[in-house]
Amino acid sequence: MRTEICNFSGFKIYPGKGRLFVRSDSKVFRFVNGKSESYFLQRLKPSKLDWTVVFRRLHKKGISEEAAKKRSRRTVKVQRAVVGASLDAIKAKRDQNPVARAAERKKAVDAIKEKKKEEQAKKVAEKAKAARAQPKQNQVKVSKQQAKGAAPKVAAKSR
Repeated sequence: MRTEICNFSGFKIYPGKGRLFVRSDSKVFRFVNGKSESYFLQRLKPSKLDWTVVFRRLHKKGISEEAAKKRSRRTVKVQRAVVGASLDAIKAKRDQNPVARAAERKKAVDAIKEKKKEEQAKKVAEKAKAARAQPKQNQVKVSKQQAKGAAPKVAAKSR
């Protein structure tokens, strides 16, 4: 005995029962009864009608308790080492009290700032040295446009 499934409600259609609807593109739809066919032709969604199989599946109706309740796995937090820091170093930092950690951070920031100041001072000294080495020549002031090769302005002749 071959059973079909209703295209709308999802119910089984036994031999000798149901209706067939053939669309103009030759697609065949099988319905368990006139009600299903009517709702299909009205373009109603079977997921919104609570008697259809689709609705019952979506809203988890009629599923036995054991099958419905799956045991969820507990997530276990795992601490891993990061590139540039070993796991021991990370744990030591985490266990450190906040005041000590803040002081350590401040010391590191101050060291970086000091290094930047030294580099800046070195740059300034080099600039000054280069300026002293080259005496100022009688250079004509040149605008940016002239330096780029623009034609000089034409002086007015009528005045």
